[in-house]
Amino acid sequence: MNRLSRLSRLSRLIRYTIKFSAIITFGVLFFIIVYILVRGIPYLKPSLFALEYTTENVSLLPAIITTIIMTVLALLISAPIGIFTGFYLVEYARSGNKLVEIIRITTETLSGIPSIVYGLFGLLFFVTALGWSFSIIAGAFTLAIMILPLIIRSTEEALLAVPNLLREASYGLGAGKLRTIFRIVLPSAMPGILAGIILSIGRIVGETAALIYTAGTVAKIPENLFASGRTLAIHMYVLSSEGLYTNQAYATAVVLLIVVIGINALSTTISKKLTKGNIDG
Repeated sequence: MNRLSRLSRLSRLIRYTIKFSAIITFGVLFFIIVYILVRGIPYLKPSLFALEYTTENVSLLPAIITTIIMTVLALLISAPIGIFTGFYLVEYARSGNKLVEIIRITTETLSGIPSIVYGLFGLLFFVTALGWSFSIIAGAFTLAIMILPLIIRSTEEALLAVPNLLREASYGLGAGKLRTIFRIVLPSAMPGILAGIILSIGRIVGETAALIYTAGTVAKIPENLFASGRTLAIHMYVLSSEGLYTNQAYATAVVLLIVVIGINALSTTISKKLTKGNIDG
């Protein structure tokens, strides 16, 4: 009886601890969002969205456009490689394969490298060795390398979560390997794969250190992929570090928050439509 009583008290303690942790987490997130909105919304003025940046309006529209270009370009480079690598590791590679072990060790190593190291690599290789200078393309390739481990691991975990019974049932009905992957495995793993891409988008949008060394800080809309430009995160960093446009930096933080939420919502909607379409088909 005493043992059951102790277990009951321990269970209640764990339950209350979990609830308290959830409340603290939500409270901190809510405080940060409200603080940014309160400090930044009053300074959201039409001049901040002018097409051309000047020292009078400190427009963030060029930074918004550059952020979108950088995000799309980095994902176009890294997403296919990361997703196909994840499929190879789970669906095609044999257990005990040395190549698989090398890929996983490399992925885990790359995921732990600080972003400043990626920035220095991009500076030495893309900017200097390849002669791309400070440009959008140099920043995008650097970001693609940064988020590649995240996409690979997310894809791998999503595929491993699909029950083998589904694959065996598909094979038993006469479906081939490729058909099973596209018709059975991929729809089930799509939410997990998209979750990894969403996390990658968050890292791209919030990155500063690597892009300062590769993309530069020019505050204008890039004319081409080999032109320099600054993202919203760099724009906010430059404004706050100068000390002259602190209020505009908070306004930039509000826009950055809205952009991240919008991109995540769009990615989630696309994921649901793709999953539903594959299942219905």
